Amino acid sequence: MASMTRGRTTNEALVPTDLHAVYYAQRAAAGLVLTESAWVSKDAIGFVNIPGIYNEEQLAGWQKVTHDVHSKGGKIFLQVSHVGAVSHPDFFEGKSPKGPSAINPEEKTFTPQGFKDTQTPEELTKTEIQNIVTDYHKASKNARQAGFDGIEIHAQLFTLIPQFLSRAANQRTDEYGGNIENRSRILFEILDVAIEVFGKNRVGIKFTPAFFSSGIIRPDSETLADYEYLLARLNKYPLAYLHIVAPVVDLAGTPLASIKEDYFGFFRAHYQGTLMANGGFTFASANEIIANGKADLVSFGNLFIANPDLVARFQNNWPLATADVETFYTGGEQGYSDYPNYKTS
Repeated sequence: MASMTRGRTTNEALVPTDLHAVYYAQRAAAGLVLTESAWVSKDAIGFVNIPGIYNEEQLAGWQKVTHDVHSKGGKIFLQVSHVGAVSHPDFFEGKSPKGPSAINPEEKTFTPQGFKDTQTPEELTKTEIQNIVTDYHKASKNARQAGFDGIEIHAQLFTLIPQFLSRAANQRTDEYGGNIENRSRILFEILDVAIEVFGKNRVGIKFTPAFFSSGIIRPDSETLADYEYLLARLNKYPLAYLHIVAPVVDLAGTPLASIKEDYFGFFRAHYQGTLMANGGFTFASANEIIANGKADLVSFGNLFIANPDLVARFQNNWPLATADVETFYTGGEQGYSDYPNYKTS
């Protein structure tokens, strides 16, 4: 089950509730359940109704989730995240969010007052960067205490790690900016502390070079070379998996055009560890990509939203329900935990 934002943490303290436990336990038959993002600190927040993993109350809420998933025989990883510059002063009592450089990412963020344009952030100091790494370390410890089997580092879309990787968003001149070795430094520091907590084969990372938005965090002429460097270094890490997200646009005419015809093959050619593919797969296409060796695992998003019993439906060739897009992020039970299992009689 793919990691997916669902926007159900509507309490001010951002504590997972009994509703979260019901939702994830319903889907415990997945080979591995990956949760929605959880903020690693208050400073990490940049979207409404997303839970945290930075205090005792949140930890206790997640303990209920892991208990209920484990009671049904499931395994569950927590995705952890920091949104960096793609936040808004509305989340910080009027103070500016912080990012790699004082450059507006030109995105939109969903605040308590609705969608708003991002603003120019303050540049993180080196001490503040190290504090963020410490926050990931603490979040990893909290996740382990909460009973998670591992964690997934959110490093896709426009979150903090892609901001550091981006030449447009990161124009630092210290050891966290410049060449790809420096721009990726925070990623590997975060992986180091996460693996210190969970050990081998319990930490995954979710990322994609193929993120295209209206903002400045987009592929450029050096992106593929950057990812070849990242994959070579990641080969040396005892990761659970790399979770690779497929493009949602045609890559023709983009800096990634050369991998258009064999997108996942690019990662397979450069990474020897476990690859998890994500992006609109069906039962048939998932089996096909595994059979041809381009992926070892496939994650399903929308199909698991509408089909809590997706595994049984696949096994028995039962018809699949369709997810209601209008209720993806609305809060409450509707479109979340009220999708029924398939009835055979």
